[in-house]
Amino acid sequence: MTGSEILELGGSTARVSTPLLFAALGGWVSERSGVINIALEGLMLVGAFAAASCAHVTGSPWMGALGGMMAGAALAGVYAFTVIPLRANQVVAGTAINMLAAGITPLLGAYLFDSTSGTPSLPASARFHSAPIWIGVAVVGLGWVWTRYTRTGLWVRFAGENPEALDAAGVRVARVRWVAVLVSGALAGMGGSSLSIFLASSFSRDMTAGRGFMALAALIFGKWKPVPAALACLLFGFFDALQIRLQGLSFGNGLPIPVQFIQVLPYAVTILVLAGFVGKSSAPKALGM
Repeated sequence: MTGSEILELGGSTARVSTPLLFAALGGWVSERSGVINIALEGLMLVGAFAAASCAHVTGSPWMGALGGMMAGAALAGVYAFTVIPLRANQVVAGTAINMLAAGITPLLGAYLFDSTSGTPSLPASARFHSAPIWIGVAVVGLGWVWTRYTRTGLWVRFAGENPEALDAAGVRVARVRWVAVLVSGALAGMGGSSLSIFLASSFSRDMTAGRGFMALAALIFGKWKPVPAALACLLFGFFDALQIRLQGLSFGNGLPIPVQFIQVLPYAVTILVLAGFVGKSSAPKALGM
């Protein structure tokens, strides 16, 4: 590869890693507080739809991102209500949220835009160009500082590690977890926004394509820490960018390699990473309790 091709691959890696980064950070906040967040896929999906819809109406990517974050937080509120006060099984409830998002986005698309496949294409002025990348980097740094050096950050850590001690200190564990899940939804919604108004020019049905689960894998691979999780997102993003460049390759006899074999590369890497490292990761002690 030439120098320009390496730079292009690096830029592509940063772009495709951005949605994973926001979703992984959202999962990190939630799971550090003790709430498993299988619902990242659904939160990203509604965020992507809301962002594209708001950007279409307002012509502003910033308003689109705000709409995506609000939609993600709203759906996260539904999830939080089922698992915190109602004490539903967190894995089952998260799966239900994913199914709800997969069904409600085409329904809303049919109602708002007379199409179940997606939203109208956005002009360049209504899309982001590089801002989400830098916002993601800033959020990683702020998240690291927040959990280590602020009182509320310590509350979140204790809610996931030793909720009894937090309760004994007079801090309501349920309230901390509520806020953490809502923040998680907003960040995952920003991840979805990065898909529809940054990497693409519109929302398309089921466009998250498993990225919420890849973000969860990056979080586990990163041992529930923001910086290692961000590096894991870059790893997955690299293989995603690589599979885009590899499409069109052929065997030695000139026969083209089926594109499906190449597209599966980032998902295969995700499985291999989890198979090799999930047993070595130490989750928060009160996760899921």
